[in-house]
Amino acid sequence: MSLNEPLGKQSAKRLIRDILQNGTVRWSRHALDGMKTRKLTTVDCINVLRAGVVQPPELERGTWRYRMHGGWISVVVAFRSERELVVITAWRH
Repeated sequence: MSLNEPLGKQSAKRLIRDILQNGTVRWSRHALDGMKTRKLTTVDCINVLRAGVVQPPELERGTWRYRMHGGWISVVVAFRSERELVVITAWRH
């Protein structure tokens, strides 16, 4: 089954939480490099994905991207399927 994107904010949040519990989270090289520079951990990012606030999706380079923020951290993800997402980037405010 393929996703019918863009997802609304609540649907995206539900899917992110479901993937965190039952699916696969992948990390782009860009995200990992940026996180290292910004002294962020994968745990920091997972916590934002669990409890953060989803912003309206943005279409970039043909892919719908969903930004979540929690506290002083933002995380951008893209869905690869209903069971997989990739963290594109993350930063501190």
